[in-house]
Amino acid sequence: MHTPTPSLPPEAPRRARRKEARPGELIEAALALFVEKGFAATRVEEVAARAGVSKGTLFLYFPSKEDLFKAVVRDTVAGRFPEWADELAEFQGDSVELVRYAMHTWWERVGMTPASGITKLVMAEASTFPEIASFYQNEVVAPGHDLIRRILQRGIDRGEFREMPLDYAVYSLIAPMIFLLMWKHAMTPCAPPSQQIDPLTFIDTQVDLILSGMLKRNQ
Repeated sequence: MHTPTPSLPPEAPRRARRKEARPGELIEAALALFVEKGFAATRVEEVAARAGVSKGTLFLYFPSKEDLFKAVVRDTVAGRFPEWADELAEFQGDSVELVRYAMHTWWERVGMTPASGITKLVMAEASTFPEIASFYQNEVVAPGHDLIRRILQRGIDRGEFREMPLDYAVYSLIAPMIFLLMWKHAMTPCAPPSQQIDPLTFIDTQVDLILSGMLKRNQ
């Protein structure tokens, strides 16, 4: 006797699937335009057109351009800090390798992506749009500083790093990464091949130079 094959549940209507994908599509379109044109010059009509929706549809998800920008930052950078904190907390190697791993990971997951242009945007337009600069400070800069501070404190607690003013030491590690972002989005297009920078080699060089001053030396 033939047993009928159970029928599969119907797929979600295409329109419903499309609706669920719209916020992500709008965020992707907004990120590309913000990095390409800046915050001030980007119009919501352009974002909607690039995402293939109307301006009215965009406002259903994001009431203002500022809200859209915040969603971009949270989706691409700020929302990932809990994941990164857990990952670094489970790291088994020494603190020098943890610093190197953290900087490599940040470059691979942010620096090599379109989200790397957000830092340049904020620095360029902070005086004109202090509200987005304040948001970026609270959502990205402060958590990033805290994460690096915890890595350095780990090294001190384990006897690998000497005592140091941690808040300033954090800037020593952040500064090379900001330089890389500025170079990528400002100088790379016009620099001759002989002056191009390999990011991972640059990071390794900076780690070696900076941490040589942080390592605890035997008396």
